[in-house]
Amino acid sequence: MSYICGGAVAAGWTDAATGNWRRAGVAGAAIGVIAAGAAAGVAIERMTVGRGMRRKARLALDASGPYGALRGTPGRGVADVRPALYFETDEVDPETGGAAPRRRRLFGRKSPAPVTVVFSHGYCLNQDSWHFQRAALRGLIRTVHWDQRSHGRSGRGAAQTGPEGVPVSIDQLGRDLKAVVDEAAPEGPLVLVGHSMGGMTLMALAAAYPELIRERVVGAAFVGTSAGGLGEVNYGLPVAGVNVVRRVLPGVLKALGSQAELVERGRRATADLFAGLIKRYSFSSREVDPAVARFAERMIEGTPIDVVAEFYPAFAEHDKAAALDVFREVPVLVLAGDRDLVTPSSHSEAIADLLPDGELVIVPDAGHLVMLEHPEVVTDRLADLLVRVGAVPAAANVGTYGSTAQPGG
Repeated sequence: MSYICGGAVAAGWTDAATGNWRRAGVAGAAIGVIAAGAAAGVAIERMTVGRGMRRKARLALDASGPYGALRGTPGRGVADVRPALYFETDEVDPETGGAAPRRRRLFGRKSPAPVTVVFSHGYCLNQDSWHFQRAALRGLIRTVHWDQRSHGRSGRGAAQTGPEGVPVSIDQLGRDLKAVVDEAAPEGPLVLVGHSMGGMTLMALAAAYPELIRERVVGAAFVGTSAGGLGEVNYGLPVAGVNVVRRVLPGVLKALGSQAELVERGRRATADLFAGLIKRYSFSSREVDPAVARFAERMIEGTPIDVVAEFYPAFAEHDKAAALDVFREVPVLVLAGDRDLVTPSSHSEAIADLLPDGELVIVPDAGHLVMLEHPEVVTDRLADLLVRVGAVPAAANVGTYGSTAQPGG
């Protein structure tokens, strides 16, 4: 995945600075050069500004952009290999029913179904990546946001932290989601929403528990995700560079994961280049709010390199096209950015081909983090999905998509 290249750059540059390239290896250096070339324009621009000034700018953005500040009722589920999976629940507000300033009317059934919407985030992110959608739906419908294992506030599996260092599988993530559903929403209809790796998690859930989908899931949304074939993605790199990355990256990541402390120092030392890479692979539009870009950067840089390494092999192996068949009987939204370099929109089109009754939305001028880059589009399409499944009353309203207000605030 694209964010890993940033870690390789950071590690390689740190080892170069210490005169010890052997820790990362020649392969790490090659990947670093390729990734650095992809962000060269951004890197050169940032090098013209003093490091102290850039640090102050990042701190100012952190203070002025309270994205990710929404919190709900905490809970924990336990997966079959024992990590504690952290989730938060936002309940329906019985007084306002989600009413807020600058409201938008939604038309649906007169009697709303008691639905729980479960949001699953992507690789190197956490539940806060759904900030705008959470803010908009807050109080209108019951929602559950969870951190996938080793991300955010969730724990790490014993198999990953043990001496064998077993990689995480997408199948395991599906079982994790089942554990969260069992704890946070044991009864009632469900709408499942997944971005990137989160969408793959939904597919793994369907493969392992098809009866759950048939009996309880009334709608699903696959955002910027893939049913397989990720080993063929070129991430916007030249052919030669892609071939090098595919050949050496798994081994490099394993080596970097074993030197986690060293690599994390390297990531901090090369924060500006890392930020440039994140922006390139997360967004397409030049008009992205700098505070939103910094918010994404904080989430991604908060994922330890050994966690990055543990998850990476799963994407090349991911193939869950067959599992999509179980979603044929429910309303489905498939949405992607047209300039997504991580999971190209062609992968969403392939999913839509397997779910011909689903709604396919390709968002113009949008990258991988489409729900942060164009939040109103994503929120509107999710709201319409909730209307289609009868999850909201006829006069329900979605609040302003950018609200960060806490309940009662």
